[in-house]
Amino acid sequence: MEMEGVSNGGMLYHEVQEAKLCAVHCVNTVLQGPFFSEFDLAALASDLDSKERQMMQEGNFFTSSVGDYLSAESHNVSLGGDFSIQVLQKALEVWDLQVIAFDSPVAEHAQIDPDLGNAFICHLHDHWFCIRKVNGEWYNFDSLYAAPQHLSKFYLAACMDSFKDSGWSIFLVIGNFPKEFPIESSEAPNGYGQWLSPEDAERITKSCNTTESPQTIDSTQQAYQETLLKK
Repeated sequence: MEMEGVSNGGMLYHEVQEAKLCAVHCVNTVLQGPFFSEFDLAALASDLDSKERQMMQEGNFFTSSVGDYLSAESHNVSLGGDFSIQVLQKALEVWDLQVIAFDSPVAEHAQIDPDLGNAFICHLHDHWFCIRKVNGEWYNFDSLYAAPQHLSKFYLAACMDSFKDSGWSIFLVIGNFPKEFPIESSEAPNGYGQWLSPEDAERITKSCNTTESPQTIDSTQQAYQETLLKK
């Protein structure tokens, strides 16, 4: 079902890749505002680790694999900064949103017609990004790109089919999305987020497409582009 009304004055919130914070960027672009920092997600990961260890200990499991599990630093954030889907789920639950596997029966309506959804989370090669409907239009908010990229409904469906065929992990986000975030300037206080008009986003995307050198594309972005070429 399509969200009603124009959110954030028609502006798009986008975050450009900073270090390995793609999970933070993904969550914030789902919410369309700088709602979470890397410290917030790290705290959620730590809390999940504590609860998981407690559950294992209380279950009286004493196998060597459990011992290895309990001695590991974290199962919800890697040393490189990649967060688990459970962390993203916990973050979005704060805003009454649910993250559901795309192949779940609950997501059947979006499987049949992706346009019936409002947001998708995609994951491949330790990289997270979201595809989100904002004010009735679909955008790819991948933080590897300088601006959100507009997707037609046809292209959205083609992308989702390609992602599934190429082994991507896809999740549907459902619930009551935040409608507004106070916008005091075009730059977000976190230093890597900004609000753009759809026209500015299109202009930046076109500019990057004509000036970007192939040597600047990393392996994750290359895999992403190869997936799209298979559609």
